[in-house]
Amino acid sequence: MQIAVVSDIHDNLDALAAMLRRVQSAEALICCGDLCSPFTAKELGMGFPGPVHVVFGNNDGDRWRIAANAAKRPNLRFHGEYAELEFAGRRFAVQHFDNIGRAIAAGGAYDVVCFGHNHRSEISRSGRALIVNPGELFGKLSGRSTFALIDPESLEAEIVEL
Repeated sequence: MQIAVVSDIHDNLDALAAMLRRVQSAEALICCGDLCSPFTAKELGMGFPGPVHVVFGNNDGDRWRIAANAAKRPNLRFHGEYAELEFAGRRFAVQHFDNIGRAIAAGGAYDVVCFGHNHRSEISRSGRALIVNPGELFGKLSGRSTFALIDPESLEAEIVEL
């Protein structure tokens, strides 16, 4: 079982399409925010066959239209600014901001904490929590277009570069 994690798409539809092609067999897709425009939400929902869980980031400006597009896709769920999910009996917390995500991880209540915001990919640990920052799919700030794959059963994760 794999869970795909993406963040900071910033409307890069070419990178989004390439990532979606590579994660079709994943059980679910988590987006840690900064889709940016409503059309990116539509592409997420149309491009992935399984459940897509999204939290808002600081650059998701037209939240009303993003949510309206999500309502048209039964597999696309917006959780606001924070999500609690469960996969293979593991508790996941999802948030956009890295500083908040680190605080959540330090609390010890979750097996996996996913966040984005700083555009730097990272897989690390804080106490019992696996920390996963998939980096930026956008690819223009760091020079790398990345996403992550997590195996919730083994709690192993990897950063994948397009």
